[in-house]
Amino acid sequence: MTAARSAPSPAGAPRPGLRERKKTRTREAIRAATYGLIRQQGYEATTVEQIAERAEVSPSTVLRYFPTREDIVLTDEYDPVMAAELAARPAGEPWSDSLRHVLRKALGLGAGEEAELIRLRTRLLAEVPAVRARMLENMSDTGRMLARAIADRTGLDPDGLEVRIVSMSLVGGLMEVSRYWAEHDHEESLAELVDRALDALENGLPALRESHRESDREGDRGGHREDRREGPREGPRKD
Repeated sequence: MTAARSAPSPAGAPRPGLRERKKTRTREAIRAATYGLIRQQGYEATTVEQIAERAEVSPSTVLRYFPTREDIVLTDEYDPVMAAELAARPAGEPWSDSLRHVLRKALGLGAGEEAELIRLRTRLLAEVPAVRARMLENMSDTGRMLARAIADRTGLDPDGLEVRIVSMSLVGGLMEVSRYWAEHDHEESLAELVDRALDALENGLPALRESHRESDREGDRGGHREDRREGPREGPRKD
């Protein structure tokens, strides 16, 4: 997901200790420094040394928390929160309903951030090949987390082919939602795009074809209405 701040701990979880809170503050300082520099001079011009200087840490500390520059942009703490939310859903709830709840929860957490920051992250994903490549590498971690959550709810093998296909399809779909949103200038609602992605994953291409047919029918009806408003058209002139 596209988060930049530390996500809150799941309900009922113990408060992090002093050491963990210090780590969280360091991570947030590094992220804030990175985004500030990217806004000023662009992604490619921003170096680990510059990030370290602005965050008031050493370059080795930056790399200890984030092995690559791309990880600073992509890493978040929402996966454990989403896993906990998924595990807490009622056992008899349809799987698609559980997913929609968890993703809306994640979007709600992200809504507390600066809207401009969320847009910047998705623009980097869409425009910077190195960020996109690293995202593809990291997707396997989120996919495994999701596979374990699916297995816990269904009793299936988390390493089974079907579970792996479902989990990675969802993770890949969410990545494409972020890219699509950025490529279309963030004009549409991110929550609505996520719902559309879940509809496509749940219902497949036949549902998409029906949706397009309905859009075409509405367009045709709109065109007929416009023709009637314009009145009869003149035929070709004869000299």
